[in-house]
Amino acid sequence: MLKRAARLAAWGLLALALALGVEAWRMRDAAEGPAPPLAGPVAAGDPAAVVEAARRAGRPVLVYFWASWCRICALTAGAIDAVGRDWPVVTVAMQSGSRGEVAAFLARHGRTRWATFADPAGRLAALWGVRGVPAWFVVGPDGTIRHRGMGLTTAAGLRLRLRLAARGATR
Repeated sequence: MLKRAARLAAWGLLALALALGVEAWRMRDAAEGPAPPLAGPVAAGDPAAVVEAARRAGRPVLVYFWASWCRICALTAGAIDAVGRDWPVVTVAMQSGSRGEVAAFLARHGRTRWATFADPAGRLAALWGVRGVPAWFVVGPDGTIRHRGMGLTTAAGLRLRLRLAARGATR
């Protein structure tokens, strides 16, 4: 029984190491250190005001890159909604059309609380080193990227990273 538990634990550690390695490889070009500027056509809300209010309050911000055509982004949208009730969130609609098209998409899907930049050509995504969506960054109160990731995520995982960033912890 003990051997079986040890073997199972070893496989679990191997799977975790593999997952972390894949994540590191996928995010290899993503921004680190000081967060790049967030600016562009606004599709919904006031993203600049969200960032400024968070900075003044000393709170971290979740920056979430997504696309209207991305199935994983659709699955993650509920987590972003949930996190946005407790934490400052700014989203970037990468290669999802003009600001009007992105605004219509957000309204159609009930995402009326999202403060969103439209990034039709992917310029903002390129500045942040985003090569695929969904991708997310937790930017600390000091303007540095504290955590980053890509793919399906949970509200609990994002909240944990935001709490750590609020306390000054990194990765």
